[in-house]
Amino acid sequence: MKKIEATIRKSKFSDVKKALHEVGVNFFTYWDVTGVGNEKEGHVYRGITYSTSDIQRRYISIVVSDPFLDVTIEAILKSAYTGMVGDGKIFVMDVIDTYRIRTKENGNDAVN
Repeated sequence: MKKIEATIRKSKFSDVKKALHEVGVNFFTYWDVTGVGNEKEGHVYRGITYSTSDIQRRYISIVVSDPFLDVTIEAILKSAYTGMVGDGKIFVMDVIDTYRIRTKENGNDAVN
């Protein structure tokens, strides 16, 4: 099993959510987060420069069985992509075990 953590643009969240559902990922957790990225310039709107050093993003956490790893990552990559600085990052980690509290199942049975 793997844990996928992705930080994406808030504006791309509905696209990512739809793409995840289409590949069979029906459960994940997300939060609104603020981070600091590589973008150093401010944005100008109506003649006023706004700081972009603190960036509003959405953080997604997903645990998948190994066979779903590649399709899940590909779904995020395609749906979160804009080609601009600030599209986000994906991190993948090993998960030792998972338990479903209600049924006491563990391993892949608890994930699917």
